Amino acid sequence: MPEESIEHIDFEKLTETAISQPLVKHIYTADPSAHYFNGKIYIYPSHDIDAGEAFDDLGSHFAMEDYHVISMDSIDSEAIVHGLALHVNDVAWAKQQMWAPDAQEKDGKYYLFFPAKDYDDVFKIGVAISDSPTGPFKAQPEAIKESFSIDPAVFKDDDGSYYMYFGGLWGGQLQRWRNGTFNAEHPESPTAFLPKDNEPALLPYVAKMTDDLLEFDEKPKEIEILDENGNLLLAGDNDRRFFEAAWLHKYNGKYYFSYSTGDTHFICYAVGDSPYGPFTYGGRILNPVVGWTSHHSVCEVEGKWYLFYHDSSLSKGITHLRSVKVAEITHNKDGSIQALNPYKI
Repeated sequence: MPEESIEHIDFEKLTETAISQPLVKHIYTADPSAHYFNGKIYIYPSHDIDAGEAFDDLGSHFAMEDYHVISMDSIDSEAIVHGLALHVNDVAWAKQQMWAPDAQEKDGKYYLFFPAKDYDDVFKIGVAISDSPTGPFKAQPEAIKESFSIDPAVFKDDDGSYYMYFGGLWGGQLQRWRNGTFNAEHPESPTAFLPKDNEPALLPYVAKMTDDLLEFDEKPKEIEILDENGNLLLAGDNDRRFFEAAWLHKYNGKYYFSYSTGDTHFICYAVGDSPYGPFTYGGRILNPVVGWTSHHSVCEVEGKWYLFYHDSSLSKGITHLRSVKVAEITHNKDGSIQALNPYKI
């Protein structure tokens, strides 16, 4: 449900028919990356604020400046918001826009991965470390070498290897890296340098992490997302092509790469045999929510699978004031995922 249609929404009815309610109501949270660490659920969201920035397609109104971790003892228990985990002022290289983060655990340490714009207004990805899953986190003095764009998601495979997935179009600047270096021309245009509709869509990236989880262990590689005929999805295939919000989970030996289609507001997934792909498009996980963005994670908790996502129903449709939600998802016997409708209307 894109923002242009919100004036027609009955928000009271929408709340009554929603398949889930906001986990937290006293602050706005979005882009939830959920993990099950040591028998407890930890959610790493962005923290939405109203900074007074004008709405634009570069996402300038998404002016988030810090992170707070949410924890839950079980999927049905109260969600607890913990104290300040990390603030942009405590990141030496970062200027603004602490967008969607993720986290991982290794050897009793917890690592927060986050995007932010540096002092040249270029998105990079940083790492911060804590002894606690809820922080506070101490940021590394520099961003990850060769990192770019937004939406880091770090997956731990069964062999103990960690992989970061990332990338986002428009304000996420992925299209500005098509030639391997940042193109600063036409800074006012979020759609400059995008492929034509009949050309292959821009692809997200993956890189294996070093053992200390602080750098890439290799040059980031593009992730191929293929259609049913084995061809790359096209840039004009807006209902299926990648836009942002990369995530990876593993089910029955298969790797599921899921993502948002951005301007068409779907959460989709593609399936592969390797953490590097290629991934073949499989379908949708979530149909459009209220608000322009859709961003998610998929997490297993005690043998069941859950989709953590957000919408803007609590703020009555204000795009940059979102609230984290959760709903159970089902993998079918053939490995496909049953799509959720966020509202029963």
